[in-house]
Amino acid sequence: MELSWHWPWAFLLLPLPWVIRAFIPKVKTQQAALRVPSLSLWNQQHAPQNQPIRGQGSQWLFPLLIWLCVLTALARPYHSGDVVQLPISGRDLMLAVDISPSMEAEDMSWNNRAVNRLFVVKQVLTDFIEQRQGDRLGLLLFGSNAYLQAPLTFDSATVKQFMSEAQIGLAGKKTAIGDAIGLTIKRLQNHPENSRVMILLTDGANTAGEVEPLKAAELAAQNKVKIYTIGLGADVMEVPSFFGTRRINPSRDLDESALRQIAQQTGGVFFRARNSEELQHIYQFIDELEPTEKDPEIYRPQQNLYHWPLLMAFVMSLFLALQQLSFFQRWIPGRFSHNQKEAQ
Repeated sequence: MELSWHWPWAFLLLPLPWVIRAFIPKVKTQQAALRVPSLSLWNQQHAPQNQPIRGQGSQWLFPLLIWLCVLTALARPYHSGDVVQLPISGRDLMLAVDISPSMEAEDMSWNNRAVNRLFVVKQVLTDFIEQRQGDRLGLLLFGSNAYLQAPLTFDSATVKQFMSEAQIGLAGKKTAIGDAIGLTIKRLQNHPENSRVMILLTDGANTAGEVEPLKAAELAAQNKVKIYTIGLGADVMEVPSFFGTRRINPSRDLDESALRQIAQQTGGVFFRARNSEELQHIYQFIDELEPTEKDPEIYRPQQNLYHWPLLMAFVMSLFLALQQLSFFQRWIPGRFSHNQKEAQ
């Protein structure tokens, strides 16, 4: 660590008090009476002129030190740490996850027990996020409306936490796929064109929102946003009935055609995840995408130190003010007598 200054030119103000003293005339004061507190003080004041008065040479010591501390604080000293290189961003990747009530269907399994779809998504995405070293990640949750939970950031731990805290139904009971794509475009449009990636996961069809999914996909293609779509949900599920059990298709509302067209229009790929194993393989495949290299960014952490000289100036100013009290005058007779002499 090395000491540096933000504004070193502040030290050019060092002679300012003497310049002011030279150009501003002294104020003449008149006293109505002569005050001699003690005979010893009177004797000191009438001593020979060549006899030095105690404290005369140090009367400027504290004001000078205070002024130096103020200038040092104004110059803003700081310590520079070692150079730190920011992670090289491979992609600006937005995760869009459906949290509509249909994600509550328990047609998935995890560790040989039946769980709902969102639970599996959380487990798989947690591992996926932890592996995204060097990518900026963002999280968007959607239902009847799309909500940005985490903007693009290198802080993958925060993105993971927001994903783990997601709850079914918080965004509404419907599915706004088009709005989710539109919000993602808005968040990615100011980032490099060759690194804009969106992973859209849903288990249904577009039933809400102001933007149609295919129209949103067209806008995404124009803005160079590549969208990977994932259709989640099992094809067959056994449910209890009056006559025992019967088989149903829990993914009958999934619009695979629209998801496939969205991926094709934007240069992405459509995936179908019928169980937790397939979902894991899908994210592993996406994880193998070649990163887009950028110029590395570096910075040096700084620790400001201006508050220390400022504190010293305050303490010395306080001490200088307290010297004017009678308690301190008794312990510093030389300075007191000198001040009285100047007053007369």
